[in-house]
Amino acid sequence: MQSNVGGFDRVLRIVAGLILLTFAVVYQGDERWFGLIGVVPLLTGLFRFCPAYRLLGMNTCPR
Repeated sequence: MQSNVGGFDRVLRIVAGLILLTFAVVYQGDERWFGLIGVVPLLTGLFRFCPAYRLLGMNTCPR
């Protein structure tokens, strides 16, 4: 699995993922499930790999 998520993109994904996950903790009700979407950007930021980038042929990693 080759990295395809660069530095700025990685930080942005991790921050966005954490913000969305806070919705899952703070809100009660239907809005809570919206926060679980934050798992996707968080994991793609932590692993530095995005399957959608691979399908689209994109790469923000400087290598």
